[in-house]
Amino acid sequence: MSKAIIIDFILYYSVLLLIGYFAYRKTKGFSDYILGGRQLGPFVGGLSTGASDMSGWLILGLPGSIYAAGLSGIWLASGLAIGAYLNWQYVGKRINVYTEVVDALTFPDFLESRFRDNTRIIKSITSIFILIFFAFYISSGLVGGALLFEQTFGIPYQTALWAGSLIIIVYTFIGGFLAAAWTDFFQGLLMFIALISVPIVAIFNLGGWSETVNLVGDININLLDVFSGTTTLGIISLLAWGLGYFGQPHIIVRFMALRSSKDIPVARTVYTYWNVLAMFGAVFVGFAGIAFFAKTPLSNPETVFIQFAKVLFNPWLTGILLVAILSAIMSTISAQLVVSASVISEDFYKGFLRKNAEQKELVMVSRCAVLAVSLLAILLAFNPESSVLSLVGYAWAGFGAAFGPAILLAVFWKGTTRNGTVAGIITGGVTVILWSTLTKHGIIPFYLYELLPGFVFSLLANYIISKIDKRPGDEIIDEYKAVESLIVNSSS
Repeated sequence: MSKAIIIDFILYYSVLLLIGYFAYRKTKGFSDYILGGRQLGPFVGGLSTGASDMSGWLILGLPGSIYAAGLSGIWLASGLAIGAYLNWQYVGKRINVYTEVVDALTFPDFLESRFRDNTRIIKSITSIFILIFFAFYISSGLVGGALLFEQTFGIPYQTALWAGSLIIIVYTFIGGFLAAAWTDFFQGLLMFIALISVPIVAIFNLGGWSETVNLVGDININLLDVFSGTTTLGIISLLAWGLGYFGQPHIIVRFMALRSSKDIPVARTVYTYWNVLAMFGAVFVGFAGIAFFAKTPLSNPETVFIQFAKVLFNPWLTGILLVAILSAIMSTISAQLVVSASVISEDFYKGFLRKNAEQKELVMVSRCAVLAVSLLAILLAFNPESSVLSLVGYAWAGFGAAFGPAILLAVFWKGTTRNGTVAGIITGGVTVILWSTLTKHGIIPFYLYELLPGFVFSLLANYIISKIDKRPGDEIIDEYKAVESLIVNSSS
């Protein structure tokens, strides 16, 4: 192993720990630890949202799917790009304003306050689904990190898993949301540079774009066809990934943390450019890999970026590119750990056990929760049976189906009710779990991404139950109208 690569990793870890330390110094209370005191600027907010959103699947899973199946995988990137933009355009400002009006610090806290739910049933159910699906999401990141360490340093998978997990736990434990946001900003820059530079250098080495296309076509002409190897349901399934954006807690919390709804347009622009260019950079990494590694096919498609980093660049740049993979993985895990910790501390501990818990006590509980959730995810990742992309897909579907319709109706329809929201969340989450299980065992004889039926059934359940339920109280309606007025005024 080159000393240059080792030094790059050490420098990278040092920067993260330094950011964690400064975030620790700025964390004065519980709101700072889990939401950064609602002082996130638009540039950090936009770029850190991209980094926390995409995870290791962007550098490992997406290029791997293109390498394995050709350009038909571009439908997934297209669906995500559309969904992300719509989420920022129509949901971001409403979430920012609404959560500030109801003084909510967490996603479950927002839904509880929105519907004046004194029974705490919304908070309980929402929190349970968050912890279930985040366990799989965080596990997918740890699998990706372990794969990187295994491939880079030649160490056993289990050892690599612990090594990759330790640093994430440390800086998130210390610095909370601020550490996650600022490291995500730094890591987002690394990811962007890597996903732009690697495909450019790879295609140049292959003789240019036209020659790359010709080489791929010579291997299998169907690899150039975006419709090849997939059915209509397959394309719909890939595009449906975009629906998942409306219900991702770690993205919603970034909307909540922005210092003002007026920062949304700038943050949206930063995020959109980063998102589209990075995703299609990942597509071209996988596409170029088909031609570049034609003579010695990769045994694991999800290592195509890693192999490019090793063979195309000098050791110093290789180290930086491998660090970019780690950045993609760590940025998402840290964001998800903070959300999971906030659920345990604010929604369970304070909500049910210690209603009058002090700020320092809640910060301590949050830090303990970071450790507990991390250990659970490590156990799930110890003997992975699925790829990084499939693990992410399952968790993404769970959040999108359970929470997407709930969020959309909560901020766009004054008639939605507590019972409708509860019905929608349960229906969406359970549908994803059952649909995935039944498909895996062949009981459902066709493939349709579980997010789509889960989202549709959740939306229907929420709407139908809300319609037959008692009308929301005047206080809830008046608050909804007040929020609408604030949103209109902030846009003028």
